[in-house]
Parts: sequence; structure tokens; C-alpha cells
Amino acid sequence: MIKQLHAVLTGEKQTVIKNFFKGMKTKVGIKRAYEVSSAEDGFRIYVDRLWPRGLSHETFHYDLWDKENAPSAELRQWFHENPTAEWTEFEERYKAELLKNPAYNALKELISGKPVVTLLYSSHDTEHNNALVLQNLLTSDVK
Repeated sequence: MIKQLHAVLTGEKQTVIKNFFKGMKTKVGIKRAYEVSSAEDGFRIYVDRLWPRGLSHETFHYDLWDKENAPSAELRQWFHENPTAEWTEFEERYKAELLKNPAYNALKELISGKPVVTLLYSSHDTEHNNALVLQNLLTSDVK
């Protein structure tokens, strides 16, 4: 308590809050980019390489557009040809891309201090999309 009071008085409050949340597990959710944002979304990360069709930069709320952790253009095009028949292979290929990508480790570090993160995606398919794969990988990796 004295340490927290000292932090507030000396301007170190933000560091104390970050350290407090670092000990907590981050809740990672997913949501379509077209759904209304809410305070419960926490830190919102758009995880597609392409801008969501029909949304404007003024109305679409996101805290980070993370193109670096989106599937490669080659993988995305391959998957869009037949998403349901190739789902398992897409998951494996995308996970392999993420695990080789230094940006994935940077994303893990970024979200580790946040209590709630929502990954935003633009696909119409809520059961076969890159955000779901990324969510599963992050929840197994992030504490």
C-alpha cells in the first residue's frame, strides 16, 4: 500500500498498473470488424492485411492494425479458394508462419500487459478465419 501511494505521488502510477496487469492472464477474444465496439473489448487489434470493405477510418474503432501477423498474401489467397475443405491445413500453415514471424513475439509482449484484448477480423465466416487461429495460439502462449 505504501509503495502504491508512493508511486501515485511520484508519477509512477502507470508503471505500477502495468506491473499489476503483467501478473494477470490476458483474455483474448475475437469479433468481426463490422460488429459494434464496446468497452468490454479492451484493446482492439485488427488482424487482417486488407482494410475491411465498407468501413471508414472514421467509424471503425481499433487500437492497432497488425498487418504483420496477418496471413501472408499467398496463404490468404490459397485459403479463400476453398476455406472449409482446407481449414486444418490453413491452421497448420498459418501457425507455422506466426511462429517464424518476429512480429508474433512482439504481439505477445504487447498484449501481455493488457487484461482484455479483442482480435478483429473481416471474414464472413465466424468458424474459419485467421483471428480464430491467432486467438488459439495466443491463449496458449500468453500468460
